[in-house]
Amino acid sequence: MNGGIGLWLSRRAETTPHRPALIFGDRSWTYGSWNAEVQRVRHALRAGGVSAGDRVTVLTLNEPEFLTTAFACWQSGVLFVPLNTRLTGRELSYIIGDAGAHTLIVGPEFVDTIDEVRDELPVRRYISLQPREGWTHWEELIADHSEEGWSQQIHDDDVAIIMYTSGTTGLPKGAMLSHGNLLWNNINALHVMETSADDRTLVCAPLFHIGGLNVNTLITLQVGGLIVLMRSFDPEAVLDNIERHRITGMFGVPAMFLFMSQFPDFADRDLSTVRYFLCGGAPVPEATIKLYGARGISFLQGYGLTETSPFATLLPKDDCERKVGSAGVAPMYTEVRVVDLDNKPVAANVQGEITIRGPNVMKGYWNRPEATEEVMDAEGWFHSGDIGIMDEEGYFYVVDRKKDMVISGGENVYPAEVETVIHEMPEVADVGVIGLEDEKWGERVVAIVVPSPGVELRPEDVIAYTDGKLARFKMPRQVEMVEELPRNPQGKILKRVLREQFAEG
Repeated sequence: MNGGIGLWLSRRAETTPHRPALIFGDRSWTYGSWNAEVQRVRHALRAGGVSAGDRVTVLTLNEPEFLTTAFACWQSGVLFVPLNTRLTGRELSYIIGDAGAHTLIVGPEFVDTIDEVRDELPVRRYISLQPREGWTHWEELIADHSEEGWSQQIHDDDVAIIMYTSGTTGLPKGAMLSHGNLLWNNINALHVMETSADDRTLVCAPLFHIGGLNVNTLITLQVGGLIVLMRSFDPEAVLDNIERHRITGMFGVPAMFLFMSQFPDFADRDLSTVRYFLCGGAPVPEATIKLYGARGISFLQGYGLTETSPFATLLPKDDCERKVGSAGVAPMYTEVRVVDLDNKPVAANVQGEITIRGPNVMKGYWNRPEATEEVMDAEGWFHSGDIGIMDEEGYFYVVDRKKDMVISGGENVYPAEVETVIHEMPEVADVGVIGLEDEKWGERVVAIVVPSPGVELRPEDVIAYTDGKLARFKMPRQVEMVEELPRNPQGKILKRVLREQFAEG
C-alpha cells in the first residue's frame, strides 16, 4: 500500500467519492472528482519526464492547482517544492536552482517574474496556469491524460516536501519534511483540534507557508472534511465566506484577525458556525481574544517552525485567556524542553533555548548537511534558536529570538538578508536591522543606518533601494540614521541595545 500522505486523498476517493472536498469560487470538487484530476496530473508529469525523487516547484497564489499538484507529487514519490510568491526574481532563482527543479508550475501573476530569470534556471519544463507564449498551458497539459491511478510504494521516511525558510546567512534553506513528519504533526494536532469530517475549513493564509498548508488544510482533508479555498486573504471576503459556507474554522496570524475585526460591519456578521480560530506566528493580543470571545469564539494557538511541520507546542482554546501570551504545551507525541548553553534542561521560569524532538521534526536541510548539524544534536533534538521559558505547569513562552529573526505579518524576516542588500548602497557605511513592535504586523522591519562620510542619505532613499531587491515584507518600514552602531568587543552589533533605544524613541 502507498504509505504516503497522498493516500489521504486517494483513499477518501474510494470510501467517500461523493463527499465534497474542495470549493474555490464557483468551482467545486468531490473527493472522487478531485482525485481523478490528480491522476491526470500524475500522468502528465510522468509523461514530461518527472520521476520519483525529482523536484516539482509551484509558484502560485492559493489556487486549486497548487493542492492538486501537491497530491500528484505525493502519490508519485516526487518532491513538492512550494515557492513564496512574495519573493523577487533574484530570490526565486536561488531557490529554484538550489532545489534542482525539473518542472515549474506558475500562476499568471508570476510568469513575467520567472521570464526575467529564466536563463539562470535548471528547469526543463515550464507550465503556466494561463496560456502564455513559450509556456505549456496547464489545461492542455492534462487534457488527454488518464484518470486511472497506479501503485507507487512510498515510505513514511521519504521526503514529501522541501519548504524553504530564510537563514541567518541570508541564503534560504530547504527543510526536508517527510511523509511521516506531516502525518505525525497531524496526529499531534488531532488530540487538541478534534477535527472531523463535518468541518468546513476556510483557507486564506498562503499555502506556500507551512502554517497555511499544514496547520488545518491537510488535516481537514485527512479526516474527510471540506476545504473552502481563497486565492489570498481579504477581510471582507473572509467574512462573506464564513457566512456563505458555514465555516467551522480557519488559520491565520494575529494581524489577519485584527483586520477582520476592524471591518465596518464586523459586529453584524454571522460567525455562529465557527468552533474556534487557529492562530500562529505570534501570540494573540488579549484585546483580540476578548473581542472574539464576546462573539463566542476562542483561539487555539500554537508555536512551531517549518522544521517541525509545524507544531512544537499547542495552547488549547480553553486556556487562551488564562494563559495569555503562552505558546502552549508539548503535544502528545513530541518532546519540548528549554536548555542552557551546555544543552542541559533548565528549571521552570529560567530562560534558555527551546528544543524539540519527535516524529514531526524534519529530516534535515536539502543539500546542507553542515546546516543540519548546526541545529540537530546527537540525541535528535532540534535547536530552534528561539529563547523561551517553561512555567511550573509545563506551558511554554517565547521571549526572544536567539537569531534576531523578525516576524512581520506572519512572515519570517532575517536581518542578515536585509542588511546584505542595504550594504550594497555606496552611501551606506554600516547598517543593523531589527524588529520593533507594530500594532498591525506584530513587528516591523527597522533599519538603523550609518551614512558614508560626507553623504546626505534620506530614509526614503534606503527604502527605495530595497524595492525589487527584497520581497516587500522584508523591506524596512522604518529607517533611522545614526553616527555609529553599538558593538561588543568582538564587533557584533548589539541588537538588544538598538531595540531598547528605538523602542523608546
